[in-house]
Amino acid sequence: MPFTSIARVLVGAALALSLTAANAAVSVRTIQSSGIARLQALPMAGGGLQSPELSPAFAGREEDEGVAAHGGKSDEARDKKALRAATKRVVNRSIATARGLGVGIAPVGVQQGDALKTWDGLRFFDQRFANGGNQFSVEPPDQALCVSEQFVVESVNDVIRFYDKSGVPVSGVIDLNTFYSYPAAIQRTNPPVFGPFITDPTCYYDPDVHKFFHVVLTLDVNEKTGAFTGDNHLDLAVSNDSDPRNGWTIYRIPVQNTGLPADTPNHPNCPCIGDYPHIGADKYGIYLTTNEFPFAGGFNAAQIYALSKKQLAASAANVNLVLFDTSEFRFQGNPGFTVWPAVSPSQDYETRFGGVEYLMSSVAVFSPSGNGNRIRVFALMNTSAIDSDPSQISLVDTAVHVSLYGVPPPAAQKRGPAPLGECLNDRSINLGGGFIGCWQLFVDPPAPTELVPELVDTNDSRMQQVFFTGGRLYGALDTPVNMPGGRQAGIAYYVIRPYPQAGSLAAVLENEGKFGVAGNSVSYPAIAALPDGRGIISFTLVGPDYYPSAAYIRFNASGLNGNVRVAGAGLGPEDGFSGYVSLGDSTVARWGDYGAAALSQGTFWIASEYIGQVCTLQEFLATNFTCGDTRGAFGNWYTRISAVAP
Repeated sequence: MPFTSIARVLVGAALALSLTAANAAVSVRTIQSSGIARLQALPMAGGGLQSPELSPAFAGREEDEGVAAHGGKSDEARDKKALRAATKRVVNRSIATARGLGVGIAPVGVQQGDALKTWDGLRFFDQRFANGGNQFSVEPPDQALCVSEQFVVESVNDVIRFYDKSGVPVSGVIDLNTFYSYPAAIQRTNPPVFGPFITDPTCYYDPDVHKFFHVVLTLDVNEKTGAFTGDNHLDLAVSNDSDPRNGWTIYRIPVQNTGLPADTPNHPNCPCIGDYPHIGADKYGIYLTTNEFPFAGGFNAAQIYALSKKQLAASAANVNLVLFDTSEFRFQGNPGFTVWPAVSPSQDYETRFGGVEYLMSSVAVFSPSGNGNRIRVFALMNTSAIDSDPSQISLVDTAVHVSLYGVPPPAAQKRGPAPLGECLNDRSINLGGGFIGCWQLFVDPPAPTELVPELVDTNDSRMQQVFFTGGRLYGALDTPVNMPGGRQAGIAYYVIRPYPQAGSLAAVLENEGKFGVAGNSVSYPAIAALPDGRGIISFTLVGPDYYPSAAYIRFNASGLNGNVRVAGAGLGPEDGFSGYVSLGDSTVARWGDYGAAALSQGTFWIASEYIGQVCTLQEFLATNFTCGDTRGAFGNWYTRISAVAP
């Protein structure tokens, strides 16, 4: 249908058209298989404090300037410093510089969940004490979830576990260093020996080839000091079949982009980090995207790596790869940021024009106001060429006008026992040996003053998970919303119909919506949909009325369908190191950095971070900081896995 006809038919709809296209492939090459995964789950071991608890790769980071509660700084000043701290992270880095304005909406209600199945997934305790305790304390978990006809694979920073679909574990907890055939993150010998730093797991089960695809970012370190070397790579594991216990083949993709190895590009100011990787798929390819940040600071652009699905599924020794750099595709002067590739588990792919893979991105992070009103849509065209001549794949993009969205504020928490924070603020407990004050167990003088309970991060308005089904793209992101009780973090979702043409792309906004809970926040959405327009958005619900809880809401072709439903009610506040200035790098605790939603045999599967435990300071100290093996000294996060009917 010609574009003039589209414009006449879609009266009142938002139509965007890009008439420019370019082949932005800066690198066409092959990658080689690099061994197999090790499915070895060593016993849990540990408890208490072990030095170092945090990776020394982060030593010397620029802190949040010691802004403590009641330290003479306003809430606004603390918030600005928290934003600046987020731009200085080594991984999961942000580029937002301002919080956005909210849009007034009517709040939705909250009620009990109606999940078909729900269980606790991986926890901070599992992560910290896997591999005999040769792990670091890590926040946030970074949720990965993928589901086959029989099995559920869950992964977080920095562990993986397999379940059957009734929730029964069919593997132990495997640390990701072991899974990817590396030495432990830290061998707690004297002196310690450091292994590669792994982060940002994500995965997808492909119903065409009946295999799991799991990807992480791995940063190489000096084994003696733990410092980053500058080399980093995406590690992609492909299962041998639909049973994740039957072995995986591993591929490694260098992403430092310094021109070494010789077949990789040389990008400005690199070595760079291939941050925040995510995975998409169409009929022909597997697509990995990253945010490219130079180690020295600044931001280059989102990168798109396209690989042959057929060759990966065959465990081929050599796999075709083409890299696209979105610095050549600018909107309002800015490159792509968090360009999230779509998945299509209903197998209703875009097969016109030789195959098309769609991706979505937001733009508010670039604005000095923290707001935006465009959603970018990218399309890789002629993806079937990935098997024969990858240079024939091209990239086009467009932008769609949407209602105002922006960078949301952090979330307050319901008050409750927070033993780590309470310990840091304690000045009276007698530790013996002349030491008074629980804080001395964790930090050197001077005694800190921490905000307890800590604030919780709600992301920076970057695009989250993307689905393509029924000819439509579905995406969601975090945004401020104004409701009774003030400005809170809410969620915006978008339904966009793309129209590919030879050498160009148009896109129409078919539906959008925002929702929030009065006086509380919802954050880190993960969206999934069916071809008929029914779908689900999973997220965390947190605020003065709710401890961090795993929740979801349904939608259909007409909009939101019902209230927020709680899959896993939080039992206590987030109480991890990252939101305490004396231990972490901000006044706001890390959360997320993303959730996950999958579709398997007509059922939605979702996973979100929540807090599934609570204990007092007295219990914390009496149990070597584990509170009955429910947490560790530096963190207490949980994840919740649920199966939900449409």
